[in-house]
Amino acid sequence: PQGWACRRADFGIELGGCVCSRPFPLPTRIAMAFERVLLKISGEALGDPQSGHGFDATAVQRIAAEIAAVARSGVQVALVVGGGNVLRGAAFSKLGTDRASADYMGMLGTVINGIAVTEAIEAAGCEARLMSALTIPQVGELFVRRRALRHLEKGRVVILAGGTGNPFFTTDTAAALRAAELACQVLLKATKVDGVYSADPKRDRAAQRYERLDYMEVLQKGLKVMDATAITLCMEKQLPVIVFDMFVEGHIGRVIRGESLGTRIG
Repeated sequence: PQGWACRRADFGIELGGCVCSRPFPLPTRIAMAFERVLLKISGEALGDPQSGHGFDATAVQRIAAEIAAVARSGVQVALVVGGGNVLRGAAFSKLGTDRASADYMGMLGTVINGIAVTEAIEAAGCEARLMSALTIPQVGELFVRRRALRHLEKGRVVILAGGTGNPFFTTDTAAALRAAELACQVLLKATKVDGVYSADPKRDRAAQRYERLDYMEVLQKGLKVMDATAITLCMEKQLPVIVFDMFVEGHIGRVIRGESLGTRIG
């Protein structure tokens, strides 16, 4: 039908001369502050609202719908998902498992989340591709920078799973690394709070929220927004980071439109 684009697949059915698996609406361009972004969300954002474990279908669908809406506006979106709702390598290693093995288990958790988010984004009407730092061809492509860039240029959301593919590195570091590799204009760190605070605002009523920080302030003050490796990489690449509350509906789109939400680092 007019106004619809076809998603090519390795296997599918012939529709009007194009091998297709399902139709997707063509993007509608809206003025945005950024053209290419990397969005980092925690695994817990996909989980039970109380415990953060497992999956909550409503949460997955809401997040996917917001990401799909942004992508349809013409913004190129890469997404890194944590795996904390499935397993945290650092925590699991305390039970006696070798740390490297536990971290690989955590990477597999991000792949599970990546599959769920990929399917939800496509169900929301937007093309998506799952790319993994681990070689698992049955469920996703191996991450190759040039291939990822091509997917982004075609308007597909690229979900980046498997962390960096190496133990001892967090998914925040993976987000910073992939944002630098893919020449993203900003790293959007989606959290449960509306920015970076001097202390945990849930425990300390006197905690101060920052509207703007530079990278060295984050490191010197020991602010627990991202690990030091991730912040240092962003500083070296002059990659701005925006920390915002993703649990308010519509915030993902508002941040990308350039509205002043949360805390900007850099």
